[in-house]
Amino acid sequence: MSAATTRSRTPDRLCAEAVDLARSAAEEAAAPGVVGEHVSLVSEGDRVVTHFFEAKEAGYRGWRWAVTVTRASRAKVVTLDETVLLPGSDALLAPEWVPWSERLRPGDLGPGDLLPTEAEDLRLEPGFTGEDIPPPNSVFGDAVPSHDLAERVEAEDAELTDRRAGTDTTIDNGRGAIAALAEELGMRRARVLSRYGLHVAADRWEESFGAKTPMAQAAPAACVTCGFLVPMAGSLRQAFGVCANEFSPADGRVVSLTYGCGAHSEAAVMPKPPTPAPHVFDSMGTDEFPLRPARDGGSVSSEPDGESEDLGHS
Repeated sequence: MSAATTRSRTPDRLCAEAVDLARSAAEEAAAPGVVGEHVSLVSEGDRVVTHFFEAKEAGYRGWRWAVTVTRASRAKVVTLDETVLLPGSDALLAPEWVPWSERLRPGDLGPGDLLPTEAEDLRLEPGFTGEDIPPPNSVFGDAVPSHDLAERVEAEDAELTDRRAGTDTTIDNGRGAIAALAEELGMRRARVLSRYGLHVAADRWEESFGAKTPMAQAAPAACVTCGFLVPMAGSLRQAFGVCANEFSPADGRVVSLTYGCGAHSEAAVMPKPPTPAPHVFDSMGTDEFPLRPARDGGSVSSEPDGESEDLGHS
């Protein structure tokens, strides 16, 4: 057993009694009035004691001023070792620092902001630069040796393009060139999307606008049959397209062909309200219109009074 483990953890009496010395050191290091009551003390070793005082500074809830004092062997004078502000068990701490590259989220980039891409970004791979070694995604593959490919590009550039002296006019003889083809395919870029970057993007689009979303589950049909779907180029056209329906929640977004929404072009047409039938006029019957109301609440009569009395005495 080492000598360090046999040392007593009982605080040294003189160091433990040096509370006023520790408070003075804490008040000297801190702002006036922010050192609170003496909380506790801890024995750090032989004749080494740390005193803890409550910190009353705003924003430092649960923190403590820690002042370590010590004395030499057989000495009766206690001296100051160090003073520091430390968090307690219930202290209010700042979140763990995270690099900006890991804190960045989609939508954080604003106007004027620059987002540098790492040199070893797995989402990208070298494009066609005309160097001796063609990139892995080159359409030429291994059909043409690397040194022959570079020489062919330079030879065809010199052969197919003739610049007149003193002018910027370019004469093209109409033949296809490897360099022109590479530029047309986007292979003149320094870096292009790698297979990993392609898969990551496809997974992200599938999660946002794919078949498993609630909108797609309730849709009458999939986007593959929708007239508002704009096909994509390349291998992505087999699984994705761009929505061009302004009333769709995915307008202007890349959507999976299995996605769908209620704004599908072939959705059921809303039924029209029924048209009421025209009014019918009866031109065959007759309607009786009384000239005056009957006397004593009787029936209405349309005959003169004299005629009715004569008929009653006959």
